[in-house]
Amino acid sequence: MARRIFVFDPPDRFVCGTVGLAGERTFFLQATQGQRIVSVALEKLQVQVLAERMGAMLNELQRRGVGAASEVSLGDDERPLDEPLREEFRVGTIAISWDEDDEVLMVEARAQTEEEEDEDALEVDDDDEDGPDLVRVRLVPALARGFVERAARVVAAGRPPCPFCGQPLDPHGHLCPRRNGYLN
Repeated sequence: MARRIFVFDPPDRFVCGTVGLAGERTFFLQATQGQRIVSVALEKLQVQVLAERMGAMLNELQRRGVGAASEVSLGDDERPLDEPLREEFRVGTIAISWDEDDEVLMVEARAQTEEEEDEDALEVDDDDEDGPDLVRVRLVPALARGFVERAARVVAAGRPPCPFCGQPLDPHGHLCPRRNGYLN
């Protein structure tokens, strides 16, 4: 099957969201532009790290006095993920970068592959027909800040942590390693 590259420059909306109950949630990145919607699945930790790195990058750009990076967030986007919610692929690697000329933050999410151990598999040109599917989103800083804020809320909305070990608590407790296997 031919490689698919989804480009949103700029998107109308770029958010993360979940489907399912706490402890069984599936995390998604979703980009929309007009009637076009692309949703990709990923792990909670990937969402958390992406938001942290984007926030750090935006803070550093603001510290350096980059004009557009000092924009405030575009507001709270509390809407659910847009429908239809169809997983295009599961994300393997994510890259973020700053385009100094256009003053936009670029996020690329590549599909998970078996060759991810091979560094050459990560270096695929856009013109190559073979390679992992890709979503590329170019965000103005205000939209990127909005993503970071929402992602932090989505990640924090999961199960509460155990006060002893920090692992997520199930509704019936869990076997806590800090309590020598006793239920907490």
